[in-house]
This record gives sequence, structure tokens and C-alpha cells, in this order.
Amino acid sequence: MLTELVVFDMAGTTVKDKNYVGIAFHEAMKSHGYEVAVEEINPIMGYEKPLAIRMMLEKHESANDKITTDLISKIHSEFVERMIEFYSTTTEIAPLPDVEETFSTLKEAGVKIALNTGFSRDIADVIIGRLGWEDKIDFLVASDEVANGRPYPDMIRKIMQELNIASPENVAKVGDTEVDINEGINAGCKFVIGVTTGAFTREELLPYKPTHIIDNISEILNIVVTDRAYKTQERE
Repeated sequence: MLTELVVFDMAGTTVKDKNYVGIAFHEAMKSHGYEVAVEEINPIMGYEKPLAIRMMLEKHESANDKITTDLISKIHSEFVERMIEFYSTTTEIAPLPDVEETFSTLKEAGVKIALNTGFSRDIADVIIGRLGWEDKIDFLVASDEVANGRPYPDMIRKIMQELNIASPENVAKVGDTEVDINEGINAGCKFVIGVTTGAFTREELLPYKPTHIIDNISEILNIVVTDRAYKTQERE
């Protein structure tokens, strides 16, 4: 079946991230009395952020009764404020190498482009606006717009519904973390592609069994567009 849609993660996959997300998460946790190393945070950054906060609290708070919805909400609100402030003002916001060129090539080949993210929609919108990507992508969905964030397939299914993609066999998912890979697998995507430009190395991605691992986003063209051309020839 033809690949009709590629779903990309944002920070670490398509958007440059020099650990800004991990640092903001660290600072939000620290302001509420939890000292969590950035190295411990990075592997969970693909999760929706309230869930990631709960995961960290469960490791660092021995009194379970203190892990409340209110506490999680307060930490998350501070994280969101820090991220919006950062992405609204930084001069360092930029796409990762070859991302925009890859978007253009995919569009020329008739492939739709979507972004999904563990960020809430307010942060994602700031990033898209700063990069000027409103016309470069076909759809964006954030973790707070579905019932369940990653690794559940809800975001990918929402994108498929909005863009009229009938089967996950027509979809490729690209991301830089374990939770991106599991999201793609859980959604039944034909291609589940790990990229080493973000939080995980090739060796760290391998155990999660992506269909491919790449070091530059442009390498997906050899997977998606080549497959699409081959399938088209088969049908002619």
C-alpha cells in the first residue's frame, strides 16, 4: 500500500532541541522541591508532560498521598510557562538539518505531513508560528487534544481521521524516543522510524524494534518515497 502520510515528532526530531525541554522540566520540578537530573528526564520527554511529571514524582516522592492531580497541574503549568517564554523569545529556535527540504520533497511526492507532540497545544502553536510552518504541514495534534497521549495511538488516529487516511498501512511515524516508536507500533504504522537527532542513540532505540533507524531526517525519503514509487510502478 502507498505511504500517504508521515507523522513526525517535534522536539529532537524536526525541531532543534539542545535539551531546552529537559532543562525546563527540571526547573519546574525543582521549584516544587524535587531535584531530578536532566539525564533522568530526557528518556521520558516524548510522553505527554502531565504523565511524565507523574512518572518522575512516583520515583522521587515516597509519600504517595502527596502525588495529587493538583500538584501535577501546578508543575505542568510552570513547565508550560517556561516553554512558551523560551520558544517565544529565543533566537535559537530552528528546524533540524534537512527537515524543511524533506517536507518539500514529501509534498511533491503527494505525501501528507503531520506533526504530533507530547507538548500541549499552546506550546506547539508557538513553535509552529516561530518557524513559519503553518503552510508546510497538513495537520498538527498535541497530547492535550486526545484522550490518551503516547504511547497510545490516539494522536495518530486523530490525524488519520482528519486527513482521510484509511489504513495505518499507509502511514509512517518518525520520532526520536522510545515512546515515539511504541506509539507507531501501537497504531499499526507500516513504517516506524527512529531518528538519532534527539534523546536516544541508535543503540538505545534498537531494543524497541523500529522498522528503521536513521541519522538524518532526509533518509526517510529512501524509505517512504522509494517505497511509494515502487508500489506505483507495481500498479501500472
